[in-house]
Amino acid sequence: MIKVLIVEDDPMVAELNRRYIERVAGFLCCGVVSNGDEALEVLSSRQIDVVLLDIFMPNMNGLELLSKIRQQNFSVDVIVVSAARDNQSIQNALRNGAVDYLIKPFDFERLQTALVALKQRLKLMKTFSNISQIDLDQQIFSGISHANVELPKGLDRITIKRVWDKILETTGEFTAEEMANNVGLSPVSIRKYLKHFQSLDLLRTEVSYGAVGRPVYKYYCAREKE
Repeated sequence: MIKVLIVEDDPMVAELNRRYIERVAGFLCCGVVSNGDEALEVLSSRQIDVVLLDIFMPNMNGLELLSKIRQQNFSVDVIVVSAARDNQSIQNALRNGAVDYLIKPFDFERLQTALVALKQRLKLMKTFSNISQIDLDQQIFSGISHANVELPKGLDRITIKRVWDKILETTGEFTAEEMANNVGLSPVSIRKYLKHFQSLDLLRTEVSYGAVGRPVYKYYCAREKE
């Protein structure tokens, strides 16, 4: 379970947020505190994964608390929930490592989206010791649309799909010449597409040497075939 600490000085809002959290699978509200000092005490004594943080609080506001959380190296993700909508507050929150910023009043669906995205991020980090660019873009930086990314010169999307489909049909390693024959492209053209897939961490290469010492580049999928 992903353990959440709510930092909110309004009891009614805190209770509403607690109920919201309990509706999202995989999350558990482990406490509600009303100020920054209490939050730091909890973080020092208990394992907390996520802090749901208000900004407008007495004595120590939420942005000051967020800064202290980072200074003391608490291993927690922070989602800011606040009525503050000025540029400076939002920028300060993001620059201090807030993973999301929800402007009050917000509905359950918006908080659910933030929590589910965080859950996916944590799962990704635990699953892979090395993460590819495509995993980051698809599962973390989801605002990046691959459909709008400009392709390298000489490549077109229809052929990219055709080449990738042939790669998925191939068992084990293959050479550029073998794939060129399968797809119906020249070896020069196929290497451009293979290089593109390598840049996306979808393909890897190994070099072997024949009887005369000439290097042969063999390609294989770097990821499970999805």
